[in-house]
Amino acid sequence: MINELPTAFPWMHKDITCTGMTLRDYFAAKAMQGFIADGAAPEVSKTTIALMAYAMADAMIKERKQE
Repeated sequence: MINELPTAFPWMHKDITCTGMTLRDYFAAKAMQGFIADGAAPEVSKTTIALMAYAMADAMIKERKQE
């Protein structure tokens, strides 16, 4: 599944190509930032926040495919 995902911020310059990060990782990072900013970090473990972030990213990707 991860290899099929679009990437965020790919770039190419002359003969150098960077595929960027997966869109899933980008969405998870944004979700994690929101959870931490909302004050959830002290209440739950870092592992739980990471799991929540990827669950949100997966939901966002699922909804994105339905458009």
